[in-house]
Amino acid sequence: MDPGLIDDVFPPRVKALLEESADLHPPYVIREFHSPEAAAALADAEVLLTGWGCPPIDAALLGRAPRLGAVIHAAGTVKTFLAEEAYERGIAVSSAADANAVPVAEFTLAAIIMGAKRAFPFAQLFRTRRTHRTAADLDRQHWIGTHGLTVGVVGASRTGRRVIELLRVIDAEVLLYDPYVSTAEAELLGASATDLDTLMATSDVVTVHAPDTPATRHLLDARRIALMRPGTLLVNTARGRLVDTEALTGHLVSGRIDAILDVTDPEPLPAGHPLWELPNVFITPHMAGAQGNEVGRLGALAVDELRRYARGLPFNHPVHLADLERIA
Repeated sequence: MDPGLIDDVFPPRVKALLEESADLHPPYVIREFHSPEAAAALADAEVLLTGWGCPPIDAALLGRAPRLGAVIHAAGTVKTFLAEEAYERGIAVSSAADANAVPVAEFTLAAIIMGAKRAFPFAQLFRTRRTHRTAADLDRQHWIGTHGLTVGVVGASRTGRRVIELLRVIDAEVLLYDPYVSTAEAELLGASATDLDTLMATSDVVTVHAPDTPATRHLLDARRIALMRPGTLLVNTARGRLVDTEALTGHLVSGRIDAILDVTDPEPLPAGHPLWELPNVFITPHMAGAQGNEVGRLGALAVDELRRYARGLPFNHPVHLADLERIA
C-alpha cells in the first residue's frame, strides 16, 4: 500500500496487534514489486496485506510468491489490482469493504436527515439574507422533515444494508430495489422489495448504493429520473456513473427535485457546471468513505482477518470469485 497510509490504517493499538500476529518482512511496506527487497519478501510471503495504492497482483507476481496463501485487503474493492489467477491458485481473499461501509452509511443517514429538513438551501438563504426564513420560503418547499418518509434504497450492498439498519432511528418506510435480493430477505433486512420504477415513483428520498459495473451505468437514466415526484431528494454516495448527470441536471435546475451528491460524473464536475451554484444541490468531494480516524477501522478488520487465517479459521469477510462480476 501507499507507505504514507500506514499510521492511519494501523494506529498504535492495531499496529501492535499486527506485529504480535505475524512476522513482518522488512521493509515494512513494499510499494514497488520489482525491487530486490520485494523479490526477497515475495519468495517466502504467506500473506500479502494490501491497501490503497497496491500495484497489480497479476500472474507474473504470483509466480514469484510460491508460498502465498492469502491476500488481505485493508481497503474496499480488490477488483482494481487482483488478477483472477489468485483464485485459480486457491489463494484466499478478504476485503475491509464492510468497514468502509460504516462511514458511508453514517454519512448517508446524515444526508437524508439534513436533506429532508431542507437544511442546505435554508442555510444558504440564511447566509445571504442574515434573517430567518419566511412563510413564503417555506411554501416553496414541497415538504420538510423526516416524519413518515418513504426512503428508496437502490442496492442492498454492504452500505445499502447498513443504511437500512440505520434508518430505523427515524420514522421511515424503506423500499429496496436489488435484483439479487428476494422479498423474504428484504423483509428480514427491514425493507419492502420492489422494482426500480416503483421505487423511483413512490419514494420521498432515493439513496443509491448499487455497485459501479457496466450493467449499472446510468441505472438512474432520464426515464427513471423523470418518474421521481416533485420534491424528491436524491442522495448518491456510491458512484457518479450510476446516475445520468445530464438528465439529472435539468430536474435540479428547475427545482423540481433536490440532490445531495458525494460523487458525480464526471468527478469533479467542470468548473462552470450549473450544479455548483444551485441552492437545492449540495455537493461534497467524495468524502463519505473512510477518512481520518475512520481509516483505522479498515486496518483493524484486516488484522482480525489475519489472526483468523493464522488460526486456520475462514475469513469473516471473504471475497469470492463468483461474486466479482456483481460487486463494486
